[in-house]
Amino acid sequence: MAYRNKTYIAFDGDNDMHYYRLMTAWKAHDGFSLNFHNAHDLNTARDSSQEESIKRQLRERFANSRLLVVLIGANTRYLTKFVKWELEVALRLGLPVIGVNLNGSRQMDDRCPPTIRDQLVVYTSFNHNIIKHAMDHWPDEFHGLRSAGRTGNHYYTDDVYRRLGL
Repeated sequence: MAYRNKTYIAFDGDNDMHYYRLMTAWKAHDGFSLNFHNAHDLNTARDSSQEESIKRQLRERFANSRLLVVLIGANTRYLTKFVKWELEVALRLGLPVIGVNLNGSRQMDDRCPPTIRDQLVVYTSFNHNIIKHAMDHWPDEFHGLRSAGRTGNHYYTDDVYRRLGL
């Protein structure tokens, strides 16, 4: 079994790539404390025209992931080919999911993909400090809540955002 230390990031590659790139820039820049092992660094689909080839590579990334971050943009909820599949796989594997709202919302809103709408997911706005907080704390919180039989969406209070300078 693979060592699960990676963060899998799902997003709308056509419209929200710049948000994903910004997260990887935060990771690379010494002035930011966001530190994660990106599952997307593991491999690239050799034949990107074939859906099964892409999914095979994505499954390998999932095998090494401990957490899924989904960047939720204007069109994410409509993406059924890969993003929906990625979310379904994460749920099936019991991975903690962080929903990052690109519109600034701190809670689940109408942009949320239906696949995770009623699941145990924490929602944040797109900001370095709160994303780092969620990546550092949500996996343990998730497993504790899941063990207690809790479900549904979660979010961090305004107090947590204030404490993080937001």
